[in-house]
Amino acid sequence: MDSIDIGILGGSGFYNMSRLTNRREVALETPFGTPSDAYLVGELGGKRVAFLARHNRKHNLMPSELNFRANIYGFKMLGARYLLSASAVGSLKEEYAPTHFVFPDQFIDRTRHRPDTFFGGGIVAHVAFGDPICTYTQDILHKAGLEAGVTCHKGGSYICMEGPQFSTKAESFLYRRWGADIIGMTNIQEAKLAREAEMAYATIAMVTDYDCWHEGHDDVTVEQVIKILHTNADAAARTIELAVQNIDLDYENPIFDALKIAIMTRPEDVPADRKEQLKHLLAKYM
Repeated sequence: MDSIDIGILGGSGFYNMSRLTNRREVALETPFGTPSDAYLVGELGGKRVAFLARHNRKHNLMPSELNFRANIYGFKMLGARYLLSASAVGSLKEEYAPTHFVFPDQFIDRTRHRPDTFFGGGIVAHVAFGDPICTYTQDILHKAGLEAGVTCHKGGSYICMEGPQFSTKAESFLYRRWGADIIGMTNIQEAKLAREAEMAYATIAMVTDYDCWHEGHDDVTVEQVIKILHTNADAAARTIELAVQNIDLDYENPIFDALKIAIMTRPEDVPADRKEQLKHLLAKYM
């Protein structure tokens, strides 16, 4: 299997990377099940990358149905060290308008039903997660967004809710009082699992609408949101292409050793089947 360096996760409206060259599809089966779709592997910006449509190219998987562990582990099996994500979000601040990009650096987890660790079943690990976004990758993505001509906001807190229903007004106003900036349904599990997989993760939060706190929210039509989704997807593809070009693969990113001081269980006490399941994570350490 050809190794890649960078993984790309596309969200709502962003189902393909048209500028990918020498492309081929790679269907994987992981110890955690089947990823959302086949990985589209090829070259972008002079680097080997793999693209995955988070909700499947048919968009037939809800956020709560996503096999986050399979998606992230599949990227690890392919060799990815960086993971760039793009997803649609609602805005919790007036100044973050539809078509803007936000590059968050913090998360608040409001999900309830989702596996979000590779560990357990005989092996315990606690990765540091105080800074859940790779600042090196975030900075590259932000600069690429500006170069792509997008109105960008660097930093901020992303509320990750369960869904598939959107917020109530009471929840939306609560999140604004907490100081959160944007709300979505997918990124927190990806960030947690990417850290456990020692992949440098950063995300483009593509604003499609104001959450229901905004007085004009009820006037937004499905057609308007779909139009914004397509506009955002085109801009995200340009941003990611520029970012891929600027990632220095020789940079000694500390996230590449995130498990070094995180594994609590002694190697001799880890069940053999778990070592085999997690071999793409544990080979350096066991």
